[in-house]
Order: sequence, then structure tokens, then C-alpha cells
Amino acid sequence: MTLINKHISQILVHILFWMLFVFVSLFLFSDYYWRENPFLQYVSLLVVIVYINHFFLLPFFVKKKFYALYIFVFATISFFATQLYCYAFAQCGCSLQKCLSDYLWQTLVPLIFFSFIWILYRFIDEQEEVVKVKKEHAEMELKFLKSQINPHVLFNNLNTIYSYSLEKPNETPELILMLSDNLKHVLYESNEKTISLEKEIQFIDNYIKFQTIRTEGVKQIIYNKKIDSSQHQIAPLLLITVIENAFKHSTLHSDILVNIEVENNRLKLVCENDFDIQKVTTNDFKIGLQNLEKRLELIYKDAYTFSVEKNDKFRVTLNLDL
Repeated sequence: MTLINKHISQILVHILFWMLFVFVSLFLFSDYYWRENPFLQYVSLLVVIVYINHFFLLPFFVKKKFYALYIFVFATISFFATQLYCYAFAQCGCSLQKCLSDYLWQTLVPLIFFSFIWILYRFIDEQEEVVKVKKEHAEMELKFLKSQINPHVLFNNLNTIYSYSLEKPNETPELILMLSDNLKHVLYESNEKTISLEKEIQFIDNYIKFQTIRTEGVKQIIYNKKIDSSQHQIAPLLLITVIENAFKHSTLHSDILVNIEVENNRLKLVCENDFDIQKVTTNDFKIGLQNLEKRLELIYKDAYTFSVEKNDKFRVTLNLDL
């Protein structure tokens, strides 16, 4: 609810209530109120009492949490306002008991109603503030989690380029070009909420190429893609966490399987590698996947499944509705 719409709705509620209140009082009880009692004069005083309560008393006592004292003040105002109506406006000359039984309701009804309206809109404001804070917290957490991912990816790529600049300088220009593409992806495109799947897959292709060169003769990489359309959108830097984790923690002279399938708007990533059982229990091993799960929960909520199996191989499976 926008600020303008909220104010307009409050004004309409107030106007409609006073119209209904006066109508009921003057027309349904016309003989009693219209002829014998100066009700309209009292309405003006009642309006003053209601809005003093609305703008001053309620905010003050609720802020201070003096709830019992507010109830006492509320009851006192209602009592004396009714007495004022009986003996100053109506001059009915009735007993205190009859005065309260006949006239107290017309003081209590608007006071209770507008107190309820004030509490209701205050509750709405608080809920909107909670939603805003949660949204800001989620955005900050996403930025934090992505900041943990980005330097690590770039660090690995730079290490590969450094190694090849010494051992195979002729292959360095191609690696630099690939790194340039990845830098663009990480520094600019990853700041978007979603990007095209094509760009994300290109980023992964480059990463796989880096790792293929880097682990040549040490690890066997099996990389398969089956994508029905690259026009899908995906949150940036999700898949790379799983893939990077496999390379980082796989054992020497082992196979790494990376399989990506996209069909009917559903993506499935399977990443499988040999692992050292002693490293599985370390925080360094777990932190990347834990961060990924947090991002998935923040972004995709109920639109994903994520599983980790540790049998003869370490297998991570991610299913995602695009």
C-alpha cells in the first residue's frame, strides 16, 4: 500500500463513519435525538475528543507502553464526555445511571472505532516496515554471498594465466581473452537479478576451459551440455559454485563429471567427483555449498531441489525451475 493510497483510504474511512454515525443517530432515533437533544452540537465536541485521542493520546501512550494508564484515561474521557452531554447539552436531569445507560454508547462508539482504525493502520505500517527490512536484508545477504564467490573465481583464473605465462606463453593471449569475458560477467552482469542462461553457460564454458588446461594430465574432465533453449533467465553465478567446488576438492588423477541439462524450463546440474573423506568435514569444503543453498533459498524459495551425496563419489544435484 503506497503512502498516498493509505492516506486516502484513512480519510474515506473517517468520512464514511461520521456520515453513518450521524445518520443512525438522527434518523433511526430521530424522535429522541433530533427533537429533544442538541445532538449535532455534541458531535462537534465528539470530533474534537476523537481526534485528540487519535493524534495525541494513542501515539503517546502506545509509544510509552502505558496501556493500563491509557485505558484509565480513555474511560475517564468517555465518562465525563457523557456527563457533559447529559447535563450541559441535553439537560435531561436524569440520574447518573440512566445518563450512562442512554448516552454512553454514542461517546464510546466513535472512540473505540477510531482507536481500532489507528491500531490497524499502525499494524499495517509495521508489517510493511518488516517486509522492507527483510527485503533489504535479503539484498544485502545476496550481495555478500556473491562477493564471496567473485574473488575466488577470478583468483583461480589468474593463477592459471600466471602458470601458462611461464610454461606456455603462446597460449596466454587466448586465456587473457577468456578472462576478459569472465571479468565482464562477474563485475557487471552478475549484479543483475537475472541474466540470460546463454551468458551463464558461456561463463562456465570458459571456466571449464581454464580448468582443462590447468589440470591437463592430472584430472579427466567430462563436460556435457544438453540445452533446449538458451533464452531462459537465471540468477548469475549459481552453477559455478557447484562446479568450482568439484575442481577444488577433487583428488588427483580422478574424473570430474559436469552435466547440464535444460528442458521444459527446468535446469538440472549434476556434478560428480572423487573426494578425500577427511576434507569433507572441514569448513572450507562446506562453505561454498552452504552459501549456494542460502542464495537458492533467497532467490528461488520453493522452485529448486538441492542434494549432496557422499558415497563412493561426491555428487551434487541441483534442479531449478527457470
